[in-house]
Amino acid sequence: MYSSRTGLILAFHGCDESVIQEVVCHNRPFKFKENKWDWLGHGAYFWDNSPSRALEFATTLSKKKDTSIKKPAVLGAVIDLGHCLDLLDYQNLSALKQSYHLLQETIEVSQFKLLKNKVPKNSDEQDLLIRELDCAVIEMLHKLRKRQSLRAYDSVRGVFWEGPPLYPDAGFREKDHIQICIRNPNCIKGCFIPREADDNFSQV
Repeated sequence: MYSSRTGLILAFHGCDESVIQEVVCHNRPFKFKENKWDWLGHGAYFWDNSPSRALEFATTLSKKKDTSIKKPAVLGAVIDLGHCLDLLDYQNLSALKQSYHLLQETIEVSQFKLLKNKVPKNSDEQDLLIRELDCAVIEMLHKLRKRQSLRAYDSVRGVFWEGPPLYPDAGFREKDHIQICIRNPNCIKGCFIPREADDNFSQV
């Protein structure tokens, strides 16, 4: 009953500057990805209300080999989450757990190995950035709903604790964020180039 989110939100996508020109100026649609390691399943990814995190992500990718990001930039989007698989909702977490058990049973019958979340090879990171298990579990949930003729989710939303602690014994980490995966392209109502704040403006 409460899975349909109300109102519009602002979200941000880290990418190459050329992508912004194509999407904003030439109205090119977003590319929806189906990587088996994506954290929230298949779709188009955004950082919830965090252009700075989107830019940091794009900057990090630009330093890697064989990257398509030459000039890191941020694309803003106005999004309606629609019917959302919100993983901040306790009820949805229970459904995801059931999806895991179903996937586990399916894998056992087929005699394949269950996928795992992994730390990237040759990386100083300790976080499980390659989320093959989580992606498979979420995609299983989508398939299960389709099989049961239940309404499809337009989007998926999750919170992640990532990076080293902000300070000793902290409950916060340097890269904590809320991530959004859009599955239904009609949820993206418009795109824009984020503006810088006018530091000269005074309300006094």
